[in-house]
Amino acid sequence: MFAAERRQLILEMVRANGAVSLRELARVVQTSEVTVRRDVRALEAEGLLDRRHGGAVLPGGFTRESGFPQKSHLATAEKTAIADLAAGLVEEGEAIVVGAGTTTQELARRLARVPGLTVVTNSLLVAQALAHANRVEVVMTGGTLRGSNYALVGSGAEQSLQGLRVSRAFLSGSGLTAERGLSTSNMLSASVDRALVQAAAEVVVLADHTKLGTDTMFQTVPTDLITRLVTDEPPAHDDRAVTELQALADQGVQIAVAGQSGGGTGGEAVPAGRQPRRDMPLPGPRRGQVPGAGPQLRSATVLGEQSPGERARVADLRRR
Repeated sequence: MFAAERRQLILEMVRANGAVSLRELARVVQTSEVTVRRDVRALEAEGLLDRRHGGAVLPGGFTRESGFPQKSHLATAEKTAIADLAAGLVEEGEAIVVGAGTTTQELARRLARVPGLTVVTNSLLVAQALAHANRVEVVMTGGTLRGSNYALVGSGAEQSLQGLRVSRAFLSGSGLTAERGLSTSNMLSASVDRALVQAAAEVVVLADHTKLGTDTMFQTVPTDLITRLVTDEPPAHDDRAVTELQALADQGVQIAVAGQSGGGTGGEAVPAGRQPRRDMPLPGPRRGQVPGAGPQLRSATVLGEQSPGERARVADLRRR
């Protein structure tokens, strides 16, 4: 297959699905991921699509939301690392809400080991991950099923959350910026996510680095309502993600960066029985307060002393 034919086929697949992984593209066009990555880079230079870590998406932030099958193949190792770190924030006997998404689904699989937990969710995938967990109670919202992401949406879902109060909400989305906060491409999903936020004392956003700096149509959580962001370490060349992380920290969001082992893409798992170190309160002001010295970007790993490699990664992020 000639390069022009490959690229046309790649473009058609991205347009049809919204987002496609490099692995899937390589399988369909019957070539290596290295070649596909080169093709995707060339198509991005022409403004025909946008690259994401591990795949390609429709150009621009204000596009239609891709479905679950496409999302589940993007940044899988990063989502695993984020879920490992976020799960350590949940304590025995706690009541929380967990929104829909592939990253929150990974989180739910780890929450099955937390005894006495109560999880309120509008996600069928989250509920399925917890269905056979011992001593974990799952409370589902009402609503209308949205098949593309297996979530319950609409007025029924929102009304079922009225009067609810829990300690934390764990949410994901399509994009995250310091200017607008968390956003998504679907109006119904955004409305339910806002209702989930209203039910929680704290909001924890789970977002891999590919979502940092991306802005989509419907705001779900403004930056000043985000307590903590759990993300992965951006690649060295991803200046946009690093800049966005610092901007979020400057506005008072506590940043927890999941460790990466061996400089690769895999997440650093939290050992059983250990908790991630709590982020210390960031000293900088939140929006609307008297300006002052901005807080420094912090990295949350596991409890105890950081390894030299972890300290070096944090220092490198601060320098950038």
